[in-house]
Amino acid sequence: MPHSPDDKKRALTRLRRIKGQAEALERAIEAGAECTLLLQQIAALRGAAGGLMAEVLDSHLRETFGPESETAPRAPLPSELDEIRAILRTYLK
Repeated sequence: MPHSPDDKKRALTRLRRIKGQAEALERAIEAGAECTLLLQQIAALRGAAGGLMAEVLDSHLRETFGPESETAPRAPLPSELDEIRAILRTYLK
């Protein structure tokens, strides 16, 4: 989860955009829109969700592996690496 105020704000902005895209897609389906328009909206929705995932993953990596001090970053723990691997496996399916 994004913890910094800026990361949280960016994630919520992206999520609200995704929500708007999903609602627009729902309206288009209800209105009987052409398949090409629906496919375009679905692709945009998928891209927006991928962007949100990348944003949250980036935030998680910075929080997990960020430097403890200005001069000495800390080494990742094995459990943290396992968590990152699991996230990446899910994301890259």
